[in-house]
Amino acid sequence: MIKFGASMLSWITTWTPENSIYAIEKTADCGFDILEISLPASLNLDVQMVKKQLSAHGIEGRYSLILPKNCHLPQYPDQALSLLNKAIDLVVEMEGRFLGGVLHSAIGAFTGSPCTEDERAVIRDVFIAVCRYAEKNGVMLGLEPINRYESYVITAAQEVLDLAIEVQSPALGLMLDTFHMNIEESNFYDPVVLAGNRLKYVHMTESNRGMLGEGNVHWDDFFRGLAQINYTGDLVLENFSSQVSGMSGMTSLWRPSKYDAAALAKGSLHFMKQKAQQWGLNTRFISH
Repeated sequence: MIKFGASMLSWITTWTPENSIYAIEKTADCGFDILEISLPASLNLDVQMVKKQLSAHGIEGRYSLILPKNCHLPQYPDQALSLLNKAIDLVVEMEGRFLGGVLHSAIGAFTGSPCTEDERAVIRDVFIAVCRYAEKNGVMLGLEPINRYESYVITAAQEVLDLAIEVQSPALGLMLDTFHMNIEESNFYDPVVLAGNRLKYVHMTESNRGMLGEGNVHWDDFFRGLAQINYTGDLVLENFSSQVSGMSGMTSLWRPSKYDAAALAKGSLHFMKQKAQQWGLNTRFISH
């Protein structure tokens, strides 16, 4: 069943005990089913408190991670493996079943060259081990390709699918982000159909990080692909408002946003639901 979510970045830049309840409340108030929590590299999270807050507001948690530079996988495989396994443990403790994000590299870590065969072999070996641990714990991994200005390791859907062939694990899935697709993919339909049931999670993001439908993403092509593969995973909003404190510097919003956070979230959620209905996704899979 399709569920609609918001990234915590719709409301806050970092997850702390002080602002977590605010993000959860805003997510519920705007009508989402899910809040995606970007796990800190420290993995410091008050599990019982967060679980209680999510439950009290009828919100499901989803969990993502970006490897820090001291765990850049091609250079620090042992550190990356340890962090990924600990993140899986935390997801299990949170009663989650999915860990997505930039699990393959650190954002902004570059060598000045394309990813080498030796580096890819290191990545493969680490994910063979990580996926074995994820399988054991019932957690699905969603590797997110990101654009060339943020990573050189995995920038397109095909690279995740190629890795999945090598790793041969049911725990290795693809996470797509339409912002990065707009830069790196030839279109919005083919990667979705090519992925098929490997596509486990989607970040719904406009080309300018603003209101869905007001940028260059070809949404009808994307939803046509989702309908073609009978996608039943989550659709999670990841757009940003400069009116959120600290967001401009964190996400390079150098011009003032047209919308505040609540207007951006509500308008984008309406757009997602409208497109899902248009392409038959909600009539087949969504109960509400």
